[in-house]
Amino acid sequence: MSTHLDPLSLSADLLYAVKTDGNSEAFERRLAAFDRSQLRRSLRGRARRLAFWLNCYNAFLRLRCEADPSVFEGGSLERWKFYARDRIPIAGVRLSLADIEHGLLRGSKHPWGLGYLPRPFPSQFEREFRLESVDPRIHFALSRVAETGPPSTVFSASEVDEELDLTTEWYLEETVVYDAGSNIVRVPFVFLWYRGDFGGGAGVLEFLREYDSLPERTPRLEYESVYGEDWSVDIEPGDDQE
Repeated sequence: MSTHLDPLSLSADLLYAVKTDGNSEAFERRLAAFDRSQLRRSLRGRARRLAFWLNCYNAFLRLRCEADPSVFEGGSLERWKFYARDRIPIAGVRLSLADIEHGLLRGSKHPWGLGYLPRPFPSQFEREFRLESVDPRIHFALSRVAETGPPSTVFSASEVDEELDLTTEWYLEETVVYDAGSNIVRVPFVFLWYRGDFGGGAGVLEFLREYDSLPERTPRLEYESVYGEDWSVDIEPGDDQE
């Protein structure tokens, strides 16, 4: 399959054009025009699907923000509408940012279920092209409207795991703070909001240790302030369910 007909290559070209303020319209049109059989052939295997949907999400988030800058000034309801609108044409269907994140990248998980509840009524397209299981590192690779994050990586199928490791390491170095005196580690709220994606409380600790963000002894987790409140959680050995 030639590069200009490969959806994965087009998703990378699209994101690169968006990052460099180039003209993205031709790439958008080509992604919209693919039929499902072409997309299916291109997205065989976890790595290709993962790289494709990460590129698409980050590219279209920025394009939608540029088209609707008022989202930066709106409240939580306006941001929810922004993510929920079906305005992304890919292979003959129109997707929302929520469809890509929760349906395709998170394997049809509910956005409000702390990572434990399935997303209800997934479409046929979603069932066909989603990841079978969630890789929690995606939470540190997806751009956000209201958060500071690393520059959007243009993901490739051959190196997607290494690229996800780099974005995760960057994010954790910038956001995780350990206080040895109180034995408290302060972490981003994403670890609580998508707790099940990490395998529960014990899974959060294991994940943080994997990236050298924790000491040897088990600390108390404190999640960053959300809506003016702090959340603290004690994790006991074997605590992997909520």
